[in-house]
Amino acid sequence: MSNAHVPANPAEARAFLRGLFDAAVKAALPYDTLAQYLPEPPKGRTVVIGAGKGAASMAQALEQHWQGPLEGMVITRYAHDLPTKHIRVVQASHPVPDAAGEKAALEVLESVKGLTEDDLVICLISGGGSALLSLPVPGITLDEKRAVNKALLKSGAQISEMNCVRKHLSAIKGGQLAAACYPARVVTLMISDVPGDDPSVIASGPTVPDPSTFAQAREVIAKYGIELPASVKAYLEAGQNETPKPGDPRLARCEGHIISTPQHALQAAARLAREHGVTPIVLGDTIEGESRDVALVHAGIVRQIVGFDEPAAKPCVIISGGETTVTVRGNGRGGRCAEFLLQLTIALEGQAGVYALACDTDGIDGSEDNAGCITAPDTLARAEAIGESAKARLANNDAYTFFQALDDLIVTGPTRTNVNDFRAILVLPN
Repeated sequence: MSNAHVPANPAEARAFLRGLFDAAVKAALPYDTLAQYLPEPPKGRTVVIGAGKGAASMAQALEQHWQGPLEGMVITRYAHDLPTKHIRVVQASHPVPDAAGEKAALEVLESVKGLTEDDLVICLISGGGSALLSLPVPGITLDEKRAVNKALLKSGAQISEMNCVRKHLSAIKGGQLAAACYPARVVTLMISDVPGDDPSVIASGPTVPDPSTFAQAREVIAKYGIELPASVKAYLEAGQNETPKPGDPRLARCEGHIISTPQHALQAAARLAREHGVTPIVLGDTIEGESRDVALVHAGIVRQIVGFDEPAAKPCVIISGGETTVTVRGNGRGGRCAEFLLQLTIALEGQAGVYALACDTDGIDGSEDNAGCITAPDTLARAEAIGESAKARLANNDAYTFFQALDDLIVTGPTRTNVNDFRAILVLPN
């Protein structure tokens, strides 16, 4: 590929990074991947259920490819809906559950009762489904579960740890929805938003056997020092009504297929980079840890490339995915991608020829209106010129405000998919 395609100026560098992100998101949409995993139509009814930020796009794709009658409903985040003909799309709150989500989850559970062996349930699951498919166990209110959810989000807990607790406070997650479908056949189609693509972790695995236990849920609560409402504490300590485990006969006719993964998204971005004559360095799709710490590691790799052309010569682009976390210490605005990028910006100290983007593939970084942000060699200088302190904003978890002041937020609106974080750092010859 000719070097003529390599970004040659700041505007081209920014456009190149945005193009990589767009390619990653496109690779995670269900329209080209869902059809190959569809089963044959059953003798009886086909009932569609599901939840997640990609639920509406998955429902739309299913209707395009399905031959035969369909009925059912899916739950998605507010403003993430799409028009469908046969599958009802209900909207609810994410990341903190609301009454609309609780009501819809109860409807989903009711819709699969009384099915027979001749019936088929197609379950469409994507990231965000855990909060959207929220139905607390009897004796725990939605407000109490919401308080636990908020505390988990602020604690810095990993997604698998959060979901372990969520499953054991839920009447529908951790395989319980699949048990309710018995004896019907259940085919679950998933868009993965979790490191390692573990089906039991995606949206807290409502149709997948749950290997986690009450004891592990209690360990997560203790690890992060989370204060629990009395009813929640009592329920977890009692440890009754354990979730369905591997080998449970009620889940014998359940199967699952992951139709889109974070790795698919990274590979799409890497292909586009090569087409531009830029060498991709894919660090992996399972990177976890504090956003700030992950940023420092990425900055170290950048410095090695700048100084020694290792592990690849310039021009190259570092690409990574996964799901970082933020331990909230301040009261500012910003999600994990903005936090990562602000720490990276500080660490690089205006290094010439280095541009970076960090975005969440669902189009929402945390609970803000941006997908993420972009940074350039002149970011710190431009910030200083308008009185913005990168270090002060970082200390207050206020990365959104920092990048907003520089007009460096990336706003896409809902993408209606979710394969987690996407990071790309372009290193050009000085």
